[in-house]
Amino acid sequence: MRSAVPASVLALCLVWTTAGHAENQPEDGWSWLQKTAQAARDLSYRGIFVYQGVNTNSKSVQITHMNYGQGEYARIVVLDGAPREILRQGNDVVVFNAREEKVVIEKRKDKNMFPALLPVDMTALKQSYQSKLGATERIGGRDAQLVYLEAKDAYRYSYKLWVDREYGLLLKSMLLNERHEPVEQIAFSQLNLLDTQNMDWFQPKVDARKPYVMEEVTDQAGLAQAEAWQLGALPAGFHKIDHVVRKLPNKASPVSQLIFSDGLANVSMFIEAVSNPASPIRLGHRGVGPTNMFVNVSNGYQTVVVGEVPANTLMQISNSISFKSSPLSYKK
Repeated sequence: MRSAVPASVLALCLVWTTAGHAENQPEDGWSWLQKTAQAARDLSYRGIFVYQGVNTNSKSVQITHMNYGQGEYARIVVLDGAPREILRQGNDVVVFNAREEKVVIEKRKDKNMFPALLPVDMTALKQSYQSKLGATERIGGRDAQLVYLEAKDAYRYSYKLWVDREYGLLLKSMLLNERHEPVEQIAFSQLNLLDTQNMDWFQPKVDARKPYVMEEVTDQAGLAQAEAWQLGALPAGFHKIDHVVRKLPNKASPVSQLIFSDGLANVSMFIEAVSNPASPIRLGHRGVGPTNMFVNVSNGYQTVVVGEVPANTLMQISNSISFKSSPLSYKK
């Protein structure tokens, strides 16, 4: 397998411009993870991190994050491919996607994004993962503490996390599949701590000449659709954390999105009425790198379950939903 991120990219240039850090270092894996979860939210920083999956092109992302006592603010810009920006204030997330001749604005709930991969409350993680300290390694010229976050069962992947020993910020993460092979890596290539309260950066810079369109989130048809199904038992450790209904282009009926999480791994299930039952639908499993997808049709509904978890996890989540009525049994 080829290296996830070229060595030249890992020549991380860190410029620390603020003073003050914890004198006492954590003594175990969970304490280190608690430190990095807090640092990602408490520190103000700007940097570029590089995402690399198996057999995929690398993608660079710029992040600016600020917390100076007035709450958290972040701007995330995808630097490669189609223009895409994310603005986050607290738990509220707005995504700006440039699509053809317009910019679509989507509202989202906050979920763990690098370097804030870990929740501050580790209770759920401790049920599904075990932590173990590794060696101290050099990442981009910084001393980093390696922490293994190992899955306790076959429903999730394991992680290797490199935490800056001085400030606690996550410098690098690696996702490991069931065979403990690396399938995804994210690492900072540039990083600076900030000492400013200037908020001029907190605004989208997607092409202002295009019309901005707010995505439709909920309608009555979608609410009726939501009442037509119920969830059964989920894989151990996973819980439903969000449910939104969207009206999407080229879709005859609204699409429900359920989001499940074990505190770290996230899985989405998309539910929509099958408008043409005779139309062929490719059912079953497919996967690219760490991302798996499972498609099924039941009682007139199509479900698509996708996430960076093992295929069997998606199949169990897909099988957990049952439909009380077909799409034709309610009024649109």
